[in-house]
Amino acid sequence: MKGFIDDANYFIGLLDEGTNLGNVIDNYVYEHTLTGKNAFFVGDLGKIVKKHSQWQNVVAQIKPFYTVKCNSTPAVLEILAALGTGFACSSKTEMALVQELGVSPENIIFISPCKQVSQIKYAAKVGVNMMTCDSEVELKKIARNHANAKVLLHIATEDNIGGEEGNMKFGTTLKNCRHVLECAKELDVQIIGVKFHISSACKESQVYVHALSDARCVFDMAEEFGFTMNILDIGGGFTGTEFQLEEVNHIISPLLDVYFPEGSGIKIISEPGSYYVSSAFTLAVNIIAKKVVENNKFSSGVEKTGSDEPAFVYYMNDGVYGSFASKLSEDLNAIPEVHKKYKEDEPLFTSSLWGPSCDELDQIVENCLLPELNVGDWLIFDNMGADSFREPSAFNDFQRPAVYYMMSFNDWYEMQDAGITSDTMMKNFFFVPSCIPLSQEESFSTEA
Repeated sequence: MKGFIDDANYFIGLLDEGTNLGNVIDNYVYEHTLTGKNAFFVGDLGKIVKKHSQWQNVVAQIKPFYTVKCNSTPAVLEILAALGTGFACSSKTEMALVQELGVSPENIIFISPCKQVSQIKYAAKVGVNMMTCDSEVELKKIARNHANAKVLLHIATEDNIGGEEGNMKFGTTLKNCRHVLECAKELDVQIIGVKFHISSACKESQVYVHALSDARCVFDMAEEFGFTMNILDIGGGFTGTEFQLEEVNHIISPLLDVYFPEGSGIKIISEPGSYYVSSAFTLAVNIIAKKVVENNKFSSGVEKTGSDEPAFVYYMNDGVYGSFASKLSEDLNAIPEVHKKYKEDEPLFTSSLWGPSCDELDQIVENCLLPELNVGDWLIFDNMGADSFREPSAFNDFQRPAVYYMMSFNDWYEMQDAGITSDTMMKNFFFVPSCIPLSQEESFSTEA
């Protein structure tokens, strides 16, 4: 069941009824405690299957193009390819990964907002024609290097809320769209649709109203120039919860009926990323060092357990230069769970969690309440499937965590019922017997 990100082949543990994710984590904590205490991931691929079923049930009219940069582990890409999703790729590497699985070029979008010429040429060579563009400069690069390009004009939205004002924004303004369309006409570049993106942090339904209204305006504008538009890409921004998906659908469905009604010939697509993978992966990390500090050294925000009680600083064997990389660019809410059993009445202490680099940026949790931990104890982080699998930094000779895949027999049968088998699409799947839960006799201590 062990695999790494660049493995061509990997194993999936099929779990019998009565064996669950907790049992799998227990087993690998036991194994890693004996063999070196490296951090590791457990990926429940059945959750990806469930997310796809949820998508089909709620927004079947919208075809998902999975954002590859979110999680490009081979098992994820292969299972999504088997489920029939499209793929939104940001680079040559991502396009190659997806095409190696037999995905048709028609099911791939090149979405990088700032494309290298060499990568545009590569897309042209392998037949990936659909790509996004938001400026005259990008349009000229495409015109010179990809004769068969089919462009989605990326328009800006008004979602500068939710603390995202400082983030880099892409997309041309509605005011500038006519100029870009004029350039496309002069350069003989085919514009086939519109893309916009609304962040999951956006809570204002009015943003969708403006975005879809603007998209309709661009479609009408493009028609004046003689372009045949047939694709609307509503981007990402899906958190992964069924409630949020239903909420978004409740907002956009009536708007689509007005602006892009069924029968208009407009295909609606989107670019979900974390929606599919965030909840599917759990990360286990080990405590490698510990400091006792005065409680008043911590910033406010966590209720103090007593002025005379100590506070603890823990260092883990994974951090922002590894699996928590998204902490550097966004407000990642990492919530630790202590793996070892402790009593309900055991005292809790103000604690902070840090990665192994000894860098001031390598803080994972500023303060939280935990029982006193020891070097060698394990912490578990849920919802770590998105943006956690990038190439690690050279800081402290960081070792990339192993990845273990699992799926319940029920989820596997559900995939078979949908007509998906390991003999057809999923050529790299190798199934092994389920993990056996640790018995009482096999229980162990993780203390160093």
